[in-house]
Amino acid sequence: MNRRPSRGAVLGLLLCLGCASAELRSDYDPLEQVNRKIFWFNLKAQKYALDPIAKVWHVLPDPAERSVARFFRNLAFPIDFINNALQGKPERAGTATGRFLVNSTVGLGGLFDPAQAWGLEPVPEDFGQTLGLWGLAPGPYLMLPLWGPANVRESCGYVGDYFGSLQPFLLPGAVSNALYGTLVVNERALDLEASEKRRAAAIDYYVFVRDAYYQLRLSQIHDGRDVEPAQAEDLYDVDYE
Repeated sequence: MNRRPSRGAVLGLLLCLGCASAELRSDYDPLEQVNRKIFWFNLKAQKYALDPIAKVWHVLPDPAERSVARFFRNLAFPIDFINNALQGKPERAGTATGRFLVNSTVGLGGLFDPAQAWGLEPVPEDFGQTLGLWGLAPGPYLMLPLWGPANVRESCGYVGDYFGSLQPFLLPGAVSNALYGTLVVNERALDLEASEKRRAAAIDYYVFVRDAYYQLRLSQIHDGRDVEPAQAEDLYDVDYE
C-alpha cells in the first residue's frame, strides 16, 4: 500500500519557505538553553537505546557494514538527481543517473560501487544544500529530538528530501520504517569508535557538534570549495553522534 504525502509535510514545507530570515552568524543560537537540553536527551537516548543495538550489529565485518551503507546511498538516487538538476548541474545529474544504473545492476542493488571504479564519482546533494545555494538564509540553530543538529533551512530541506525519495511512496510503511531503522543502526555502528574520540577531545561537546555541523554543511553547499568569511556566516553544521 503506497503512502501519500501528509498535509503536515506540505504545510511544513510552505512554512519553511516562508520563514527565510536575514543573513545570520553561523553561531546564531538563540535557543541554546533548550537546544542543550534536547542535545542531552539525544545523547542519553543514543547511549541507552541506539548504541546497544549498534554494538550488536557491529559484529558484522566492516566490509559488510559498508556494503549496507552503499545500498542505502544508492536508494538516495532520486534526491541526488533532483537536487543536482535544481542547482543547475546537469553533468552531475547525469553522473547520478549513471551511478544508479551501474550500481543497481553490476553492483548488485548498490551493495558494491563499480561505478566509482569506472570514473563515476558520488555526487550527493540534498534539498537543504539546494536552498542554501539559492540564497535562503539558515535561520537559528536547532537541535531536533532524536534527529540531531539542524537549522530552519535544513529542516525545510528534510521535508523536501521526503518528497524526493521514492521509498516512502513505493514501499509499505512497515518495510520503509524497517529500512530506515537499519540505516540508522548501520550508520551508528560505523561511527562508534570515531564518535567516542570526538567526544573525548571536545571541551564543550555541544559547541563542537554545532560548529562542526556548520562547517560540514558550508562545505557541502559550496562543493568543498573555499569560501570567503562573509559567506561563512550563511549556514551551520557536522555529523551528529
